[in-house]
Amino acid sequence: MALLSKSTSIKVLQQEFKSLNDSPVEGFLVHLKNDDNIYDWNVVIFGPPGTLYEGGYLKADLKFPNDYPYSPPSMKFVTKMWHPNIYEDGKVCISILHPPGEDPVSGELPSERWNPTQNVRTVLLSVISLLNEPNTSSPANVDASVMYRKWKDGANTEYFDIVRSQVEVTKQEAVADGVTVPTRVEDYVAKGFPAGGRSGVHDRAEQDAFAVSNFDDDLAAYYDDDEDY
Repeated sequence: MALLSKSTSIKVLQQEFKSLNDSPVEGFLVHLKNDDNIYDWNVVIFGPPGTLYEGGYLKADLKFPNDYPYSPPSMKFVTKMWHPNIYEDGKVCISILHPPGEDPVSGELPSERWNPTQNVRTVLLSVISLLNEPNTSSPANVDASVMYRKWKDGANTEYFDIVRSQVEVTKQEAVADGVTVPTRVEDYVAKGFPAGGRSGVHDRAEQDAFAVSNFDDDLAAYYDDDEDY
């Protein structure tokens, strides 16, 4: 049974990786840490324009279990992140990455948690959305959650200042990696390869798989929702 599950997960992950590579669009970048290990991915999320993370070059690890897609992957930012739903060690806490089923303690609905119809794209879209719209009712980083609420209430700019400072550091990493991070909405959601090249591509990335959202209305609209930015 274990062999069957692993065989299935390898096939599913290979298909997902190929799909992301064959249909490249802006917003995030994925590649394998090691060509011999389909279960361990590197991810870079480009900070969404019009948000605190605009211009950010946010690195993370995405690890998949042997029984994927029946169990969810785990995601951990390598980039230092100050966010209500990201633990201080970088681990992402979001419903879509929680195992299927009910959890009376968390209060999450089964429909909010992982199920086998989810995939890498839906996970990364959810994380991108979470960056701009934290869930402060169940924070992984309580201090960041309190600070975020104070900023949203207009009490101070401490949260804003910390996040923007972290983003500035990642911009230097992008320059070092030869990556141009899209900072306009029209570039961020642009599909395919525009004539003459595309932002985000550099020599090393020619073997990378690029992907991004076909932003659904609710996700695309969130660019206009953050009036405090």
